Amino acid sequence: MILSNISVPLLGLVDTAVIGHLSSAHYLAGIALGSSSIAVLFWLASFLRMSTTGVIAQAFGAKDFDRIKQLLVSSLLLSLLFALTLIALSPTLLSVIASLSQSSEQVMVQASTYFSIRIWSAPAALGNLVLLGLMLGMHYGKGPFYLVLFTNLVNIVLDVVFVLVLDLGVAGAASASVIADYSALILAIYLVKKLFRRYGVIWNIQFPSRDSVARLLTLNRDIFIRSLLLQLCFSFMTFYGARLGEVTLAANAVLLNFLMLVSFALDGIAYAAEAKVGAAKGEGDPAQVRLWVNVSVFWGAVFALGYCAFFALLGSSIITLLTNIPEVITEASLYLPWLIVLPVIAMGCFLFDGVFVGLTRAKEMRNSMFIAVVLGFFTPVVLTLEWGNHGLWFAMSCFMAMRGATLFYRYRQICHQGALLQ
Repeated sequence: MILSNISVPLLGLVDTAVIGHLSSAHYLAGIALGSSSIAVLFWLASFLRMSTTGVIAQAFGAKDFDRIKQLLVSSLLLSLLFALTLIALSPTLLSVIASLSQSSEQVMVQASTYFSIRIWSAPAALGNLVLLGLMLGMHYGKGPFYLVLFTNLVNIVLDVVFVLVLDLGVAGAASASVIADYSALILAIYLVKKLFRRYGVIWNIQFPSRDSVARLLTLNRDIFIRSLLLQLCFSFMTFYGARLGEVTLAANAVLLNFLMLVSFALDGIAYAAEAKVGAAKGEGDPAQVRLWVNVSVFWGAVFALGYCAFFALLGSSIITLLTNIPEVITEASLYLPWLIVLPVIAMGCFLFDGVFVGLTRAKEMRNSMFIAVVLGFFTPVVLTLEWGNHGLWFAMSCFMAMRGATLFYRYRQICHQGALLQ
């Protein structure tokens, strides 16, 4: 799972790297705007992966393979509906992007080109999230790694051919990613069929009951709201940082890469927790649920402390690797201490997200996120306006801490109430 996470950002990075060698900066700015917009939309759809993992893990623990097939059909239909909605709304979404970004005409032309082509990969990209969730829920850890590795290899080869050989520019980069996503969907279907054969499951379509669909929709609704609130905070971080000046904005962009590095390991552990906790709940074994939570917390603490030490020793070197602009290096170094302590602060929110996905308790995740956004993020922002960017990083630290604290408190409540299997 950790290896899969490390390779996830490569899809956008490859597009950026190839376009970054073209003749003009507006190509790079355009693809950055277009790809980040697509990334936000597809990231909001991550509720499909999370909900699928939780319900599949529980059905897998109960050895209910008919239910697994029913849940798979429900999730795939929901992913298709969401993808078609994004495609239908794409002209409106482009207008919103243009209005919010206020980019130059040249940049917006390239961003529109990339976005208009890449949005057609939505059915495949969102379908892949569901199939990824199924593989995680059935404890097939190698499948997601193969899938992500294959997607990136296809994208790299096609980027080189379409952009550097055929000179198709931004349109070529977008087309490469679309083909990579659909190629990955074919591979994902093959991997799931192979996984089903391992357990003697016949690959056929089983339509779920209306009640089953309703429960899945409720679960997805709550996780979607949770994801939307999370994105609100990170978007605010970017836009408010822009108001503090372009150097501060650039420094924050560099430092957010540190948080992305932390998420590689901690999200990998959280994914494993989703599968193990979900399976233990499906087996009806609360002792196993508590065991896997404790194991996840142990390894999360190990990685978090390791990251703290790593950033303390090499943080300045990482900054200079990411940028060679002197004023940005100076500015980023000023706020580096926040990133050195952030892994330990953020550990709880990553891990207990995984625990609550496995327990399919999305309502608690939604409520925790709402409390953390209001009290943990925007309240500190308002109270520390005179701190400038230090106030922004303080608010982000409070936000991460409160997410973890509220989820941990709720988990302890559920344990004391003997309600882990409910």
